[in-house]
Amino acid sequence: MFPHERSLVARLKDEPFALIGINSDKDLEKVAELNTKESITWRSFWNGPDGTGGPISKRWGVTGWPTLYLIDAKGKIRHKFTGNPGDEKLDALIDALVQEAKQATAGH
Repeated sequence: MFPHERSLVARLKDEPFALIGINSDKDLEKVAELNTKESITWRSFWNGPDGTGGPISKRWGVTGWPTLYLIDAKGKIRHKFTGNPGDEKLDALIDALVQEAKQATAGH
């Protein structure tokens, strides 16, 4: 998914969009290596030494990887996917949420 995530970050860099990642590798050094190797420039948090059983995945009810949440500009979870829904579907949903956010700010 990293190539698609990089393309989203680049394409939406001037839009009301943020990508946030959670890494479930147990070894924090591996996380740093992966971030460098994969050119991860977006905010990414470590799920802790328990890996997939860490505190972030527990709190968010993550049971499979990847799990994707699309959150709107008001902070409401609008879509949740366990597994990759496909780039086209994801792009269409993200683009719709970006347009909603832009329209909401244009009216104020």
